[in-house]
Amino acid sequence: MLKIKSLVEELAYVVGENNVVWEKEDLIVYEYDGSIDRSLPLAVVLPGSAAEVSKCVKISNKYNCSIVPRGAATGLSGGAVPLKQSLVICLTRLKRIIEVDEKNRLAVVEPGVVNLKLSDAVKDKGLFYAPDPSSQKACTIGGNVSENAGGPHCFSLGVTTNHVLGMEIVLSNGEITWLGAKSRSYSGYDLRGAFIGSEGTFGIITKIIVRLMKIPESVSTILAAFKSMDDASNAVSEVISAGMIPAALEMMDRITIEACEPVYNPKYPKGSEAVLLIEIDGLTESVKEEIDIVKKICAQNNSIEIRQANNESDRVKLWETRKGAIGAYGTIAPTYYLVDGVVPRTKLTEVLREVKNIGQKLGVTIGNVFHAGDGNIHPAILFDGRKKTEVNQAIRAGGEILEVCVKAGGALSGEHGIGTEKQDYMRLVFNEEDLRAMKKLRAAFVQTDKNVDVEKFNPDKIFPRGSNRGETYKLNDPEFYPTGGEEWA
Repeated sequence: MLKIKSLVEELAYVVGENNVVWEKEDLIVYEYDGSIDRSLPLAVVLPGSAAEVSKCVKISNKYNCSIVPRGAATGLSGGAVPLKQSLVICLTRLKRIIEVDEKNRLAVVEPGVVNLKLSDAVKDKGLFYAPDPSSQKACTIGGNVSENAGGPHCFSLGVTTNHVLGMEIVLSNGEITWLGAKSRSYSGYDLRGAFIGSEGTFGIITKIIVRLMKIPESVSTILAAFKSMDDASNAVSEVISAGMIPAALEMMDRITIEACEPVYNPKYPKGSEAVLLIEIDGLTESVKEEIDIVKKICAQNNSIEIRQANNESDRVKLWETRKGAIGAYGTIAPTYYLVDGVVPRTKLTEVLREVKNIGQKLGVTIGNVFHAGDGNIHPAILFDGRKKTEVNQAIRAGGEILEVCVKAGGALSGEHGIGTEKQDYMRLVFNEEDLRAMKKLRAAFVQTDKNVDVEKFNPDKIFPRGSNRGETYKLNDPEFYPTGGEEWA
């Protein structure tokens, strides 16, 4: 058995004893992320530099234990759940904005920088960082890179991979290297692109070069309420068909509206079955023209109210409700399972009907809040996580929703990754040859030393394992934490 005490002592020597967590009662907060899976880590280490990360990786190799990189753990697919008795390397101490290059519109940051703090830091320079997950007040850029995160405004501006130029990483043998560069064009294989979205399975990010964008001259935001989801979905399709690419095009259904009302008091019109949040940005005159077209389309699709933000305060209020919607589900149920799937926009109406039918069939409440513009849906299955029957029904509903998405010509994930949540559904989209190719790419990154396991980083994730999601280790497992004797020597 692994000599835990010796491992902890060596890690503490590198990072300081206050930056190592190993007592069972302290490890509980590290056994989960935003998903519904749980697994207790072996220990947690919080390095303060790339050099310390490298040393921690080398120590883990000495003790033959796997590693799970962790940021703020806001991910929703189980990517930060430490399966296989793993050592967690938590990167929240690496939170410096190292450089801001205003002229070239880029910044160099550490992975623990909170997403929104970067935009706040460069706002006075007329710049912002485009990817904006709903959790941007808490999520870290390192985690965003690992999951290739999106957000409401990525409909027009692209997801994380479109805004990352390069990164410093630590490989499985502890070597520190760079992928990509500050230059927007470079020769050779796009290893940067391959790494982004690899969900912590290729290596550990220690620095990131990101693109910054100019704050647009004008921004206009409207909220349109509808008496049916069908009308709202049809409005979405017509907006896109009109040749416009809004900065954001978001939808919330009645259940989500009811959850948000007591929390944010948005005062949506009574009888609303759906609301659209539509934002247009760019040059002042073109924004005005496009907003008028959007209003007309919404009215033609039976909108019962169209509300335009008159100032920045109004706009912030509209977005506060949308970005806080998931947390507001707590007014309905203590637990949620947020499904992440993608469908063609033309199939939105059909798919949303099937999602509703699944909820009714299985007796579960499902709210919908999602990026309607690019067909990235997020059905939120609401349940009581303390009741096994409800947990099982929620998981079943999530699986059936994913099957509907794939059948409609969509994909398993738009921005939340695969993790543990969707690994058993990978064969719905990929054949065995596809999966072998993915594993070979992982091996090309990870197998830098013949003595290092190819699943060194974030093991038992992404790839299907039948019904086995990896061994989990609980507090009451006496085999996991010995109580004394030679194992502690």
